[in-house]
Amino acid sequence: MLAADIQAQLKAHLEKLVHPIDLVASLDSSAKSRELQALLEAVAALSDKVSLRTDGQGSRRPSFGISRAGEVPRVHFAGIPMGHEFTSLVLALLQVSGHPPRLEAQVAEQIRALAGDFRFEAFVSLSCHNCPDVVQALNAMAALNPAIEAVMIDGALFQAEVESRQIMGVPAVFLNGEPFGQGRASVEEILAKLDTGAAAREADRIAQKGAFDVLVVGGGPAGSAAAIYAARKGIRTGVVAERFGGQVLDTLGIENFISVKETEGPKLAMALEQHVRSHDVDIINLQRAEALMPGLEGGLVGVRLASGAVLRSRTVILATGARWREMNVPGEQRYRTKGVAYCPHCDGPLFKGKRVSVIGGGNSGVEAAIDLAGVAAHVTLLEFDQALRADAVLQKKLHSLSNVAVITSAQTTEVLGDGQKVAGLAYRDRISGEARRLELEGIFVQIGLLPNTDWLQGVVALSPRGEIEVDARGQTSVPGVFAAGDATTVPFKQIIIAMGEGAKASLGAFDHLIRMSVPG
Repeated sequence: MLAADIQAQLKAHLEKLVHPIDLVASLDSSAKSRELQALLEAVAALSDKVSLRTDGQGSRRPSFGISRAGEVPRVHFAGIPMGHEFTSLVLALLQVSGHPPRLEAQVAEQIRALAGDFRFEAFVSLSCHNCPDVVQALNAMAALNPAIEAVMIDGALFQAEVESRQIMGVPAVFLNGEPFGQGRASVEEILAKLDTGAAAREADRIAQKGAFDVLVVGGGPAGSAAAIYAARKGIRTGVVAERFGGQVLDTLGIENFISVKETEGPKLAMALEQHVRSHDVDIINLQRAEALMPGLEGGLVGVRLASGAVLRSRTVILATGARWREMNVPGEQRYRTKGVAYCPHCDGPLFKGKRVSVIGGGNSGVEAAIDLAGVAAHVTLLEFDQALRADAVLQKKLHSLSNVAVITSAQTTEVLGDGQKVAGLAYRDRISGEARRLELEGIFVQIGLLPNTDWLQGVVALSPRGEIEVDARGQTSVPGVFAAGDATTVPFKQIIIAMGEGAKASLGAFDHLIRMSVPG
């Protein structure tokens, strides 16, 4: 089941096992059980510290648990952890054996100190690039604290349970049987929800920080480049980010990043963070900026966070990026994650054999429709304009698919549902004015991006589209405040352009600092 090169890599990883571990499988007579058993046998054959048992009593079959020899498993996989989840399996094997997770000592200690009983269930799809972060976070917590149990569940394999729990977006996390979280989440974010006092303690710690020379707001490509260029100048540099990596974390395939033929967003985000951490940069993660406060005492600029803490700096670089644009029609928010989705790679497998629509006829929309056509019974693509805007090669592929319909000049007016999940959508024919309706189970919104600049209105000059206006050096309308990336008026929202703009803004901020320090 495992290719020879994968086996060789896995064998090398298993040499790092600290204590012997058991794989406890719960199987039945299905083909998927035989497939899982073959995988587990292949893993056990690679190390004498791994033993396989098939006497598991799990209610989900096929599934298996991982435990230290003689103990009861706390880390479980319901399904076959291949695809994006294979790394989750490897890490779980190591961590259950006693190999320490890659966590800050403070975070690990916080996990060990949690009191209570926590049984997490994470529903995933194996094609979801966001899901492994959640699975790996929960598994690491279960490995550290005996009161925590973590179960990964492949939604495509356990479709009946997905239907009964009305799960229409992944990752979907339940705690002790109740909904806990939806979407990507780190260990720190999960801890913040469990340990309610942690946020206040962190806010107090942040408030004690001294003033920076350069404070970057945002941890995506632009923010990372700005931080690296500033730190290399030997000045005090900080980065505050709601989630390090930004929108890159939600990007699956990247094939135009020069010198890297192809990669995936989460891999690039990890590389960005590692590069930033290799320099003397104070990274303040999981903190949302709420207000920009120029003109503080001593000519400093303040950034107030949602926690209430205020960071101060001589210069600030705004690199807050953009987010998916929403339709802003009745029903969209009500049925978000209940049939309204924004990531076809993540949530597409949950709509196997169902009727779905894609809103948007640009490259993203057409690519989504092509991907979904492979799993959905039927895909209807709706485009506001009179013609699709995607590249010709994508349009040709789209029109070759027998289970895809394209409707142009269509204005979506409402998301329809039964109170619990999506049941259809209403749209208006922009040529005839006729109101029409589609019956379907899923809606994937792919209509572009909005800059994350709402919190800056009235402080820095913004374009009519809400983008931060910058000059050739990245300077905004506020002295000492610079900006870079998708949140700005710079055209062509691309990763490689954002990185260049981040570097430019950082150099502009450094030049500003030099000029400020010269006596008049």
